[in-house]
Amino acid sequence: MPRSKRRLATEMGPDDDDRHFSKRLRNTTASGRRFSKSEDTSFNQKRCMSWFREYTSPEDPEVLGPEGMEKFCEDIGVEPENVVMLVLAWKMNARQMGFFTHQEWLRGLTDIQCDTVLKIQNKLDFLRSMLNDQTSFKSIYRYAYDFARDKDQRSMDLETAKAMLQLLLGKHWNLFNQFSSFLDHSKYKVINKDQWCNILEFSRTINMDLSNYDVDGAWPVMLDEFVEWLKMAKCNDHIRS
Repeated sequence: MPRSKRRLATEMGPDDDDRHFSKRLRNTTASGRRFSKSEDTSFNQKRCMSWFREYTSPEDPEVLGPEGMEKFCEDIGVEPENVVMLVLAWKMNARQMGFFTHQEWLRGLTDIQCDTVLKIQNKLDFLRSMLNDQTSFKSIYRYAYDFARDKDQRSMDLETAKAMLQLLLGKHWNLFNQFSSFLDHSKYKVINKDQWCNILEFSRTINMDLSNYDVDGAWPVMLDEFVEWLKMAKCNDHIRS
């Protein structure tokens, strides 16, 4: 059927105006209700815990383990080895790598107000940005030591330490490759927490040419040995050239 011609505004009377306005108001209100319902930005604890259960097993519903972690990372589009997962674990104050308890999950996701995949995806840039804040980064770096080490050992094994240092300092410390090579050729099999914390301080304060390194400073022996090793390596490179 052909459309009937729309009446011109000049042909509409006062009653027509009122009906037209009321109809527009009803449509606007209904549209607003639909938008509010679909755009639920409020945090819901029940929904958050229901989401957690998607990654746990009936045998252990209170703990999200390695298989659930893999599925969770796949859902949010992040590799498990991505540094943003470390920041998220820090937010949760998770105790063990590869596992989230329901208390840790709820603590962290309440803090960042996320109870769906989409919400956490929208928070990933915020979580990454925390690595750019020196205070937050230092806290995350210190947290990473206890998070990643074997809980049966007081120190972190060398391979785990190198992987975590690569994750946290690899892109920002100009001497990281040399330090990693030093560790490969050293007597060290583990790194203790004092050494771990001082590596960060060293990376932040010591110049690439080591010109401001104080041999009489309170650095761990490991870093004294690294400086000596690096100077010898540079000397040998100079002789060969």
